[in-house]
Amino acid sequence: MKKKSKKFYFVPFIIIAVIALLSAIVMLLWNNVLAEVVNVKQISYWQAAGLLILSKILFTSFRPGPPGGFRRGGPPWRNKLMNLSDEERDQFRKEWEQRKSAGHDDDSATNV
Repeated sequence: MKKKSKKFYFVPFIIIAVIALLSAIVMLLWNNVLAEVVNVKQISYWQAAGLLILSKILFTSFRPGPPGGFRRGGPPWRNKLMNLSDEERDQFRKEWEQRKSAGHDDDSATNV
């Protein structure tokens, strides 16, 4: 029989410790920087933990792997553009130029 490795029992504790430390950092930064610069109310430790979890949900994912959301090879449109033939590439450039020029007919709006 194989013995189970005991080092994996500490992983949940390490995750909890990292979340606790990051929550404390968020609370300290909020209370010391934002409270004086933007004149907002100070937050408690649990509010900082909730803010940290909320930002994790809104701005990242909980999936394992590299950050950024794209897997293996970058954005999905990149391979499509890289594999265009010369004719398709010329057609794409023409359509792109037409769309650019159609969107900027009125230059007075950009000179505000």
